[in-house]
Amino acid sequence: MNSLTLSEVVGTSARALKDGASSNLASIRSITGRMKLLALNALIEAAHAGEKGAGFGVVAQEVRTVSTEVEHLATALDHNLSAGVDDLTRAVSNLAEEARAGRCIDLALNAVELIDRNLYERTCDVRWWATDAAVVACGAEPTPHAVDYATERLGVILSAYTVYLDLWLCDTEGRVLANGRPDAYPGVVGTHVGGEPWFREAAALRDGDAFTAADVRSEPRLGGAQVATYCAGVRSGGRADGRALGVLAIHFDWQPQARAIVEGVRLGDGERERTRVMLLDAAGRVLACSQGRGVLNEVYPLNDEGRSHGHYRDGRGRSVAFHATPGYETYRGLGWRGVIEQREAGAP
Repeated sequence: MNSLTLSEVVGTSARALKDGASSNLASIRSITGRMKLLALNALIEAAHAGEKGAGFGVVAQEVRTVSTEVEHLATALDHNLSAGVDDLTRAVSNLAEEARAGRCIDLALNAVELIDRNLYERTCDVRWWATDAAVVACGAEPTPHAVDYATERLGVILSAYTVYLDLWLCDTEGRVLANGRPDAYPGVVGTHVGGEPWFREAAALRDGDAFTAADVRSEPRLGGAQVATYCAGVRSGGRADGRALGVLAIHFDWQPQARAIVEGVRLGDGERERTRVMLLDAAGRVLACSQGRGVLNEVYPLNDEGRSHGHYRDGRGRSVAFHATPGYETYRGLGWRGVIEQREAGAP
């Protein structure tokens, strides 16, 4: 059984208080009504008694006045109590909503931070491996022996780093010289990728300390797998200021890593089936979704109003919390956002 939230507990208590007060006030009104009736009867009897009933008539009139004042006080108390209870209930409900929204913003930040940290490591990997002696030698002179050695080295790297699908060493024109998994992807070597945006950006890098990060996409040469490609320049002598020899591209196996993050967000009892955890790129394209919907083909209509983080209710009454990438270390991120979308409990 799910535990009650603070707003539900307060709402239940407020309704009980309101119902109890209404019942007591109804009893007070009943008593004042009877007092008025008794006062009226007393005034009638005092009038019949003439001068002898004059004193009794004064008392009866006072009783009638007091009962009227009590009735007015009861009415005012009923109005004030009802308004106060309603205001309290709304205030607690708003506080609970703010608390839920704040928690979801934190969860959205956590999701995008996790992927940022993960991808920061990719930027370190590609710049490091681009200085590998076998990679540099193959880029400088791609003899059959150099290609074989570079292929072997790339394969060794892949055996230790399971988050990558493949590593490609390309020459300065965009021809793939070697890849780390020729058995799994035999058609890669010899293909030309010079027209790919990620290669063109990498070929224009200023030195060996720089890198590029491409948008997540499906790569047909890797069986249509979803990849995030990171590139660095291969330079003579493995030096940052060396002559450009080519480009090393590492293809991060995006789907399982991203799915683990969005599905791993900690949600409360009953939340998961009505919650959609997403990673969006700078254009709002869905990069990962805990429900598996819309990945790489849906543009989510995030209404961030230029804010880096926040929350709002959308047109269908769903709560949407979001947080922009803060970046990590030297990785500034790509303008991505973590998003938590929730339906109300019981809503379709």
